Amino acid sequence: MKAQDSLRTGTLRMAISAVREAAVAGKAAKKLSDDEVEAVLRTQVKRRDEAAEAFREGGRDEAADQELAERAILSEYLPKGLEHAELEALVEAALADGEFTEPAQMGQAMKAAMATVAGRADGKVVSALVKERLTG
Repeated sequence: MKAQDSLRTGTLRMAISAVREAAVAGKAAKKLSDDEVEAVLRTQVKRRDEAAEAFREGGRDEAADQELAERAILSEYLPKGLEHAELEALVEAALADGEFTEPAQMGQAMKAAMATVAGRADGKVVSALVKERLTG
């Protein structure tokens, strides 16, 4: 913040505000765990992705670039995501552990896979992998 980077400063202030809002959501304020803070930041990153996409579709490329710049700053404070090969291996292991083999078991398989992945990958990507494994 001392470097007077207004984009970074504004993005970090927004992130702090989102964490504070999450902490006071409900009846009583509480201290958030590291996992809960990470979840709040992941939500903010996802919102930036969605907003950038909407701006691009609306022909507002400058606003989309702003959202993607904020996303990049927020991503610096999140653990690195899984590589595709690592994600595939985790999904395979979760499906094998739960003995999921039928498409009708998609809900249970997703629950097991998401627990194994533990927020290190996008749910849409995990869902596509699980569906592919159960139907393929």
